[in-house]
Amino acid sequence: MEETRYVNKRIVKKDANALLSGQPVYTDDIVPADCLIVKLLRSPHANAIIREISVDTAMKVPGIEAVFTYKDVPENRYTQAGQTFPEPSPDDRLILDRHVRYVGDPVAIVAGKDEKCVDQALKRIRVTYDVLEPLLDFTKAKDNKIIVHPEENYHVKGDIGNQVERNICASQCRGEGDIDKILSECDYVIDETYHTKAVNQAMMEVFCAFTSMDIYGRIKIISSTQIPFHVRRIVARGLNISKSKIRVVKPRIGGGFGAKQTAVVEIFPAFVTYKTGKPAKIVFTREECFVHGSPRHEMQVHVRLGADKNGKIRGIDLYTLSNTGAYGEHGPTTVDLTGTKSLSLYNMEAFRFKTEVVYTNVVSAGAYRGYGATQGIFAVESAVNEIAHKLSMDPVRVREINMVKEGDRLTNYYGEVTNSCNLDKCVAKVKEMIGWEEKYPFVKTGPHTVRSVGIAMAMQGSGINNIDVGSVQLKLNDDGFYTLMLGCSDMGTGCDTILSQMAADCLGCDIDEIIVRGVDTDQSPYDSGSYASSTTYVTGGAVVKACARMRARICEEAAAQMGLKKNEVQFDGVTVSEIARPEHELSLSDLVNRLQAGSGKIIEVTASNTSLVSPPPFMAGAVEIEVDLETGKITPIDYVAAVDCGTVINQNLAKVQTEGGIVQGIGMTLYEDIQYTQKGKLKNRNFMSYKIPTRLDMGQIRVEFESSYEKTGPFGAKSIGEIVINTPAPAIADAVYNATGLRFRTLPITSEQVFAGLHVKGQGNE
Repeated sequence: MEETRYVNKRIVKKDANALLSGQPVYTDDIVPADCLIVKLLRSPHANAIIREISVDTAMKVPGIEAVFTYKDVPENRYTQAGQTFPEPSPDDRLILDRHVRYVGDPVAIVAGKDEKCVDQALKRIRVTYDVLEPLLDFTKAKDNKIIVHPEENYHVKGDIGNQVERNICASQCRGEGDIDKILSECDYVIDETYHTKAVNQAMMEVFCAFTSMDIYGRIKIISSTQIPFHVRRIVARGLNISKSKIRVVKPRIGGGFGAKQTAVVEIFPAFVTYKTGKPAKIVFTREECFVHGSPRHEMQVHVRLGADKNGKIRGIDLYTLSNTGAYGEHGPTTVDLTGTKSLSLYNMEAFRFKTEVVYTNVVSAGAYRGYGATQGIFAVESAVNEIAHKLSMDPVRVREINMVKEGDRLTNYYGEVTNSCNLDKCVAKVKEMIGWEEKYPFVKTGPHTVRSVGIAMAMQGSGINNIDVGSVQLKLNDDGFYTLMLGCSDMGTGCDTILSQMAADCLGCDIDEIIVRGVDTDQSPYDSGSYASSTTYVTGGAVVKACARMRARICEEAAAQMGLKKNEVQFDGVTVSEIARPEHELSLSDLVNRLQAGSGKIIEVTASNTSLVSPPPFMAGAVEIEVDLETGKITPIDYVAAVDCGTVINQNLAKVQTEGGIVQGIGMTLYEDIQYTQKGKLKNRNFMSYKIPTRLDMGQIRVEFESSYEKTGPFGAKSIGEIVINTPAPAIADAVYNATGLRFRTLPITSEQVFAGLHVKGQGNE
């Protein structure tokens, strides 16, 4: 890569000062004081039919503007999943439904002048339910007598293997080679089932949205969302109106991690504004974020993995059962990543990948960083660690023998070949960083404590190939500075900054001369949104294209002003000069002034980008933990990571992304545990009962980069957003085994479980 001023440098985020000084930049900061407050009455039952509902008394509360029930909403079903159209998730929900399908499913929408009157009105709504038996165990959902979606107007847009009468939201099966024959020939076979529970994204900013009606009768939605253009489509579908009647604006987002790839809240204030013409806002409580959010899919992954006596993995048979909950948002798509991003880490002779996604009567699952790859990698990487132990081989050595390398065809990744892959260097790096040779498998550190290590690998993608679109608009302004209009959402990741870095290097200008404008669906060019690790790779590609077109237009217009041809001039970012006579020049600011003085040729360019491929980033992670063999307490000591995300655009932001993902992975592995009562009520409704790791719980985290160069990516870059969450679970699970001899295949692995296991076993590795 050529030397750059900004790319691959430690550049401070463009919005850092505003955020640090507490300026009003988030959705609820900018909402006017006189808007209606919107809240939801929720079902106390996991499965029920509303027999009667009375809102007359609620409407008499002073200050109440409106109360809406299932009788008031459109009857066309829609999905709240935000993905590129045609959205594969089934259209299986109404704004309000007479059939409620989980504890917390909305029953009524109440809008009033303040929270006090709305809370009072909620208590005065009278509802009589015909309570039905709920379906809570997703392993028993298929062909159960309880059918979660018996309605006749349920709608599927494509072939996703849907069999709603069997509670199957989606299913698929694919493979290569005779996997059963290969496994029968293997010297060693692992045949185990791994279970990951639902986990909550726990972003700092809760779900919130504000809506108003403009003078043209259009609904304006200001929302904390990752998917502005999809929100426009989703709300239009839900309200049964044209998308031309809706405008979506995204301010700063206080975290999303995939939760806000689902339009969880926008439909409710939009419906109030649509019906009343008045501005309205909804801001979830933290409890509502748990009860009515979009947590990670609970999954059960069955792995059969076979290897020969030399440690060569010959084949893997993978079956994933996924719990989509009451509705099908992201169900058909998340499950696919359990196999595409796990099996493809290894070269093998045969594989089979089968999935089924089932409905149950719990809150609908959605997108969460890693998007299914996290669950699949936990299972496959755990199985690789287990086969290593069966073979009495070092788990690092097994990976060295089998891992994919640059130029290899990826096993289960749509026929793609790795054009950029430093996974082998990543593994070597973490082995060195953690001190693997000295510490594997464990070291005794006290009378009843041991320290042990574990390792895992991961891959992800860079956007969704042939589907995701990134677009930018670039405008040349007075004095020669630029406006970069984006359609993607910066949700704290810093994409506004990294895209500005690319633009500044492409245009040869100072980064402060790139003014970034966030998303407004009326003004921004279409962009699929910030998900699937797409922004740097896909939208970054659009930035590079737009800048090339801008340079060409600058040369074209300057040449005309100078009496020359386009190919006779050159542009250095500040001045256009004649190639033959460099002293014959025209400054960029003078060019703009001339163009604005009557030629009418204002320079604006728009560029879109998609990709035929989705080059995977790679990562290796190794962990050192300490286990107290008397109490079972697991203490993370050191987590080291090496990431190949191609060219690192901003080293500060990439490092923070990696550290954050690792912490979330540690939380999923050791602490976070969504639980329900026998009647389907969520037990973990706040941060007192739902534990996430604090700074004191995660130990030391060290990150290095082993950069390859991805020729299809902007400046050689690939993605980094999601891959970073995927290695902690299998690495920590194996470290626990190395310390205790106990193999845990269900997350989270709690100290209580280790304590109980040690006492049954008699002792750990003392």
